[in-house]
Amino acid sequence: MKVVLFSIGKLNIYGYGAMIALGIIAAVVITLYRCKKYYNINPDMYFNAAIIGIAAGLLGAKITYWLVEIKEVIANPKIMLDLGGGFVVYGGLVLGVLTPVIYLKYIKKTTALDKLDIAMPAISLGQAFGRIGCFLAGCCYGKPVPEGAWYGITFPAGADAPSGVPLYPTQLMSVAGNLLLFGFLLWYTNREKFRGEVVCLYAFLYSVGRFLIEFLRNDPRGSIGPFSTTQFLCLFSFAGSIVFWLFLRHKNWSPVRKVGPYVAEDKKEKKEEEPAPEMKAEEAAENAEEKAEETVNAAEEKVEETVEKTEA
Repeated sequence: MKVVLFSIGKLNIYGYGAMIALGIIAAVVITLYRCKKYYNINPDMYFNAAIIGIAAGLLGAKITYWLVEIKEVIANPKIMLDLGGGFVVYGGLVLGVLTPVIYLKYIKKTTALDKLDIAMPAISLGQAFGRIGCFLAGCCYGKPVPEGAWYGITFPAGADAPSGVPLYPTQLMSVAGNLLLFGFLLWYTNREKFRGEVVCLYAFLYSVGRFLIEFLRNDPRGSIGPFSTTQFLCLFSFAGSIVFWLFLRHKNWSPVRKVGPYVAEDKKEKKEEEPAPEMKAEEAAENAEEKAEETVNAAEEKVEETVEKTEA
């Protein structure tokens, strides 16, 4: 655990915030690279959608946290001013995905599901960085492990987790799960059978993994019946992903496929204006023939002039 990674004068760089920032940067860079390198998608449009999604996602995660911790917020409204921590992933995912869809579909007038399919693997990678931040801060901690268990993690004083007690490393479990999901979705993206399938797979697999890890978590987030608040949200996400998958399977929209590097419109026009190599070779041959004919004609005219002068 390392709450403060390093300090620059009086400015402290916190591990949680730094990992969130690195996760966002990694997700955006990887997605933009794949768009430009493999899918012929304008990276500028994708970058704008990413910025909108990130801002909306952070806001959604924060609002959801306030709703989950509503009793503490009412008791101490100053909690709402703490922008450094306190986020709920599901709230961030809902707004973070919905706003780019609206931007792409209704403002840029382009398809959105295929763009989300490409982005989903990188989102999992970004979440892995975020969970590393949770580990550094000591939040999202697990229950105490059985006595003598080798896999327990003990946090020092100053962390959000109870100090001096070996706990389940739920943060590291989440990191491993998100990295596996990143690898699988990256592999599956160009093998999907219909547009939006990767989005559904992400929601389905993430919900299952998060639901199971919640049994080992011990940080207070409230409960609804026998389940934690997050598990209750997982049930909706799990069911929603199946319903959405069936709907998209019925629609059977063309899936995303690799088509080569992105070429800007102005470069496309230049390429269209430029003749093909075969045409260039033919033109060169024709020019050479014309020059040869001109040379022969000029030589014949000189010979005729010489003969006429001789006869005269």
